[in-house]
Amino acid sequence: MAKKKTGNSGPRYWLFKSEPDCYSIDDLKKDKKTFWDGVLNYQARNMLRDDIKPGDYVLYYHSNAKPMAVVGTAKVVKEGYPDHTQFDKNADHYDSKADPEEPRWFMVDVQFVQKFPEPVTRDDLKVDKVTSGMMVMQRGSRLSIQPVKENEWLAVHKLAGVKPK
Repeated sequence: MAKKKTGNSGPRYWLFKSEPDCYSIDDLKKDKKTFWDGVLNYQARNMLRDDIKPGDYVLYYHSNAKPMAVVGTAKVVKEGYPDHTQFDKNADHYDSKADPEEPRWFMVDVQFVQKFPEPVTRDDLKVDKVTSGMMVMQRGSRLSIQPVKENEWLAVHKLAGVKPK
């Protein structure tokens, strides 16, 4: 589990999954900042709503891609707030049961930090002593938002051949 944030304990680290044909690291690099919408899993929603805070860092993971890989990093710049797409009948993530008085789904804003020179693939993660134990590597782990330990964060950067920014 990610470090608990208390006082000046520093940032926490997360892995956010996105399909590159939906919203890629290149899209974030171009836009510089975006809201992270469309998370429709209660466990991930709770992390967005309660745990993820400005100043936390994100490993940007391309899922349903060839290869699936960590492709860069982002920084959280706005804490959890109601996902407006849940109320938009024309949006992909519309939820007819969502109530503006008691929203079901939340999102955060993230800002581009860096794109890795080469993706850190699942094969790369699998053979590293530290990253092989990451939640994203566990069989059946499908959460689109996952906590990352600080040593895992550092190990991914080492595999990418870059220093954390």
